[in-house]
Amino acid sequence: MRKYLEDFMQECDYNKDDIYELLSAYDKLHFSCSDELSALVSEYDAGYNIDYESALEGMKELSRLAGIHEYTGALLLFLCYTGRLREYYKEAGISDEIFLVSVLDLKYKLDECKCVYGIKGSFVAKWFSGFFNLTRFALGRLQFEIVDFGGEYEKGGVKLTPDTKVINVHIPRTGTRLDRESTLESYRLAKDFFAPKFAETIAFVCSSWLLFPRHRQMLKPDSNLLAFMNDYDLVALGEYENYNEVWRLFDTNYDGDVSHLPADSSLRRAYIDLVSRGEKTGWGKGVFVYMQ
Repeated sequence: MRKYLEDFMQECDYNKDDIYELLSAYDKLHFSCSDELSALVSEYDAGYNIDYESALEGMKELSRLAGIHEYTGALLLFLCYTGRLREYYKEAGISDEIFLVSVLDLKYKLDECKCVYGIKGSFVAKWFSGFFNLTRFALGRLQFEIVDFGGEYEKGGVKLTPDTKVINVHIPRTGTRLDRESTLESYRLAKDFFAPKFAETIAFVCSSWLLFPRHRQMLKPDSNLLAFMNDYDLVALGEYENYNEVWRLFDTNYDGDVSHLPADSSLRRAYIDLVSRGEKTGWGKGVFVYMQ
């Protein structure tokens, strides 16, 4: 398994220091509780519809025994799953290209955890289950999964009811720009990928802090984020009770002092101004009817 993990992380272009530290953590796990770790991995080998929350609880205990951080152990568990996941993709007739783009989410969450907590691991590992049970896929720049709409929407002859199947859109933190060309290409790839489950018209749904309506007052007219927002008809919105979610923009937890927040982009500066005035941040949910 150790050699596999090293090869996999190199294939996905992980930072050399990250590879070294994650392999060192794996060595501690292997030394302290090899049989128990093998049992957790074998459970996934037998089928991907496992109880991921239970598996993560088991890994949390193994991490404690091995003397590594639980975030590191959580990421390692899913890294160990990737070999079998690749086989599941092949068995389902899904290309290796889609597999490789999808599993990059592990790397994105590693980078996120390093930025926010200074730990090589993942603090949102429960999120990975959607990729590993073959319900969520990365198709180009964006990530997609089929969900029930859960509400009412009607426009231009398109009607959505609570149980209408729609494609939920996620925007991963890739470290790259959310440019118009790549988002349109992702929608096209998603349309083709999910075509057997939909008629000609596909409704994409996105619920995210990125769709917060106040952004329209903060962004330049040629902003990529504004172009992304313009695809969606807003159907719901809300405000957060505190600033706990601003790590998504700042890559750091808010400690109550705005001077500690990085101000190296116009959107970050606008949020610092908003927080300084004590105004609330928020989110939006939108519908994008794709008919191409």
